[in-house]
Amino acid sequence: MDIIRLKNVKKQYKNGTTALYDLNLNIEKGSFVFIIGGSGSGKSTLMKMLYREEKPTSGQIMVGGINVAKLRNSKVYKLRRKLGIVFQDYRLLPKLTVYENVAFAMEVIGATKQETRVKVLKSLEIVGLKNKIHNYPNQLSGGEQQRVAIARAIVNNPKMLLCDEPTGNLDPDMSIEIMKIIEKINKDWGTTVLVVTHDKEIVNKMKKQVITLKEGRLVNNKAKGTYDENA
Repeated sequence: MDIIRLKNVKKQYKNGTTALYDLNLNIEKGSFVFIIGGSGSGKSTLMKMLYREEKPTSGQIMVGGINVAKLRNSKVYKLRRKLGIVFQDYRLLPKLTVYENVAFAMEVIGATKQETRVKVLKSLEIVGLKNKIHNYPNQLSGGEQQRVAIARAIVNNPKMLLCDEPTGNLDPDMSIEIMKIIEKINKDWGTTVLVVTHDKEIVNKMKKQVITLKEGRLVNNKAKGTYDENA
């Protein structure tokens, strides 16, 4: 069963730049997918359209049964509740503790304090940071900050986890640790995972599905792929 379907998707920005041409793509529920490609290949544009920061110029995008292209701005929250999103730059709130940063994602959907506590502690346990709940972001390493960001992204048990260069600011050892956590979430929870990355070593080591974009076009889609040097 496909959890994401793109049909004839084109994205052209107002300045005339076309980021994606006639993209057709199906992603099965429970998949772990790397999206690779050089600068300007359309990777980030694709991600932004999946969580509806951008709309396609034409074509259809279905995410978890929601027609993203036709989604009204006032209904975007319904899509976002199905998604966990992890960015390269962590995006933690500096004046909140680790616990409060993760709990914030529960508060915005009106969860009770008891439900929030149970889910926050569980997600922090998964990323190995249950002992840091009272720390602030500036007291953490980059790898720890990214783990908090992952805990925040999964606290609502999303159907999909979208990661845009999640290891971009980390050293190789920490990058592998972060990817192991993301892989565990995929395996244990059945969460569909999409990871945009430039990290050749990780892609080659993990042998997951690899989608390659080049100049806005899909040029490769391999079930157990490696990093395409021509991307």
